[in-house]
Amino acid sequence: MNFNTKSHWEDIYKKKMPNEVSWTQEIPQTSIDFLESFNLSKESSIIDVGGGESKFVDYLLMQGYENITVLDISKNAIEKAKKRIGEKSDQVKWIVNDINEFMPNNKFDFWHDRAVFHFLTNKESILNYSKMVSNYATHFVVGTFSTEGPKKCSGLDICQYDEISITKTFESHNFKKVESKRVDHETPFGTIQNFIFCSFTAT
Repeated sequence: MNFNTKSHWEDIYKKKMPNEVSWTQEIPQTSIDFLESFNLSKESSIIDVGGGESKFVDYLLMQGYENITVLDISKNAIEKAKKRIGEKSDQVKWIVNDINEFMPNNKFDFWHDRAVFHFLTNKESILNYSKMVSNYATHFVVGTFSTEGPKKCSGLDICQYDEISITKTFESHNFKKVESKRVDHETPFGTIQNFIFCSFTAT
């Protein structure tokens, strides 16, 4: 993600509505299920990486979580989310940053990543990300395109994963896999994208 990635995503979120991009979910049920499986307290620190316009943050606020961070490379995406949420957006810490340049200043009890990690396509960025998560997360959930999913997203190359490869990537950095599942995501256009989701806990 080193070509002018920020401009690419700013342009998308400036020009397109949620029903015009493939990743939109009205209810991010898989992410919700994984979060609930950890039985975290409402005071737990939670980060949604690549949160963009995702409605996962809406669910977190509705459930009364008090320590929420949303990170996205696109300021336009975050501004849209803040506008949608309204006054409650003041309860969220919003960070505009490229995940490749992100330097956390605290640990997170729950790190959520739906469809950011698979945009990291070189060994160095994949290694740096996995090290960062192992250093700053207690529980981690990642969702990527599976080996049966798309090979590109928004015109960009991605890395596909299966249960074995995604587990190996993060278990080599002090995580133990808890659960993995394949999920068919129906896009706003009626097409199907197959994801692999995997949850981990620090050892």
